[in-house]
Amino acid sequence: ICYTGDITDPSKGKYTLDYYLEYARQLAQLGVHSIAIKDMAGLLKPRAAALLVGAIRKELPDMLIHVHSHDTAGNSLASMLSAAEAGADVVDVAIDSMSGITSQPSLGALAAATAGSELDIGVRPQDLEPLNSYWEQVRSLYAPFESGQLSGSSDVYRNEIPGGQYTNLLFQASQLGLGDQWVEVKRKYAQANLLLGDIPKVTPSSKVVGDLAQLMVAQKLEPDQLIEQAESLAFPDSVVSYFQGGIGLPPGGFPEPLRSKVLKGRSLEDGRAAYDGRPGATMKPYDFDKELGLLQASYPSNKGERDALSYALYPQVFRDWQEHRAVYGEVEALPTEAFLHPMAVGDEVEFATEPGRSWIVKLVSVPKPDENGQTQVIMELNGERWFVPVTDNSVQSATAREKAGGSPGSVGSPMPGVVVDVKVKPGDTIREGEPLVVLSAMKMETAIPAPASGVVERLLVSAGDKVEGDDLLAQIGEGAPKEEGGSSAKGGLFSSLFKGSGE
Repeated sequence: ICYTGDITDPSKGKYTLDYYLEYARQLAQLGVHSIAIKDMAGLLKPRAAALLVGAIRKELPDMLIHVHSHDTAGNSLASMLSAAEAGADVVDVAIDSMSGITSQPSLGALAAATAGSELDIGVRPQDLEPLNSYWEQVRSLYAPFESGQLSGSSDVYRNEIPGGQYTNLLFQASQLGLGDQWVEVKRKYAQANLLLGDIPKVTPSSKVVGDLAQLMVAQKLEPDQLIEQAESLAFPDSVVSYFQGGIGLPPGGFPEPLRSKVLKGRSLEDGRAAYDGRPGATMKPYDFDKELGLLQASYPSNKGERDALSYALYPQVFRDWQEHRAVYGEVEALPTEAFLHPMAVGDEVEFATEPGRSWIVKLVSVPKPDENGQTQVIMELNGERWFVPVTDNSVQSATAREKAGGSPGSVGSPMPGVVVDVKVKPGDTIREGEPLVVLSAMKMETAIPAPASGVVERLLVSAGDKVEGDDLLAQIGEGAPKEEGGSSAKGGLFSSLFKGSGE
């Protein structure tokens, strides 16, 4: 049961205590052995926890009840205690050094709060000390990847952003140049949720809300403006797929007229406007034997069925991983410190690649790079000196990319990223809104549309190129557009900021 809203507030609408009770009954009728209440945004207040768990316990006295929450607002420990007192069998907590904020409440705090009571979990403070110490050290290694959030945020009761998404969204907003508008991103998240029908927000539905919110911030759209322009806006793929029923039917159905406007001119690959029923029911069978053969031909080091399944679920992530492995080898054998932080001259690390086979690696020297950014790094491997050619990515190219500026027909990159696909070539005639280039940045693919109809006079990028914000990608000149195909998307460079790819 994905908890959203507030059952103690009658104004919150459709997510009432009766709604959740009916859902629990349906799960019980299916023969489940346990029910988990997933409070992904930390919205379950202490009184609501007691009401919800108590009602389910009364309705289903023999059902195992498991409660999961996030501590974004700082209320989660009290809520877990209330849930336990009302009859929950399991509540989720985190080791102290990994707890709080958008994580789970503290295990040590729960142990102290229940000590000597009927709910005593039997964990002593001295048992936790070595674990806390270990995970504090591990967390320090990954400090550069933390979002920078220093405290809880009770405004989660208004924006309803899930804990796991809160920090990711903050980081993505910063990378997309929206970091100084974080307050506005949170406000738009709440608006986007209502535009989509006030939905339970958990992967992947939470990504749909987040993508739409960032689009609204980037284009400075209020809800009424978005609905009015919906037929011509280039929505994120995740939003289009949502309205097509790609992740199922939301409670209460899809909102109109927004759904009809979004789907106008946007159909599924088989020509249908939307899915009829469960999307997976009409999915074509996946030929694992064929795909495994193709994988073994492309990536000889793959491990068989497990890699075939990884590729089937996340094809682009799998390809990126294989390309990284082809360049750097099996880096999982490296110590975390050596992987995340560059070695300094004179540093030495030791690691094992298999039982009985260990290596001592020492960084001897890093000469200055040449004009092309190449340098011969000198290392010792078990005492033997190696000269390793390395590209120094900090060396700037002698020629900077041309900027788009404001000239008519110029197509600039709306954000830093990597070009993953080029849809046109010089001389092509195109319609306004047709995709020219696809960028990848921060888990999102972005189709950059033509700002006007005409002829592609210049194309300045190729697949694999790295670009910065406002780098010139292409130049569109006047000319007669081709008649066939085309998209109804409009809105210039920022009309298609986000094409969802996976969370």
